[in-house]
Amino acid sequence: MTGRELVAWNVRKLRTAKGVSQERLAADAGIARGYMGDIERGLRAASVDILDRLAAALGVETAALLRVPDAGEASPEALRRGRRRA
Repeated sequence: MTGRELVAWNVRKLRTAKGVSQERLAADAGIARGYMGDIERGLRAASVDILDRLAAALGVETAALLRVPDAGEASPEALRRGRRRA
């Protein structure tokens, strides 16, 4: 896996585990939602500053965004589509 793919994998895994939407994570990290989606799909590389902001918004150390998945670890699942009702 490339560094970009590791970031994409880990951001999605952490985000979905916490039940946070891309839109909410982007807002919490102070980045555009489209940019967030591109990072999570591995289409764009995030700077160290952006990684720091994403990690802070997810409540983890920045290094957690570069964790190599265990062999055979399942791909992160997507959250249910649509908005949550209050």
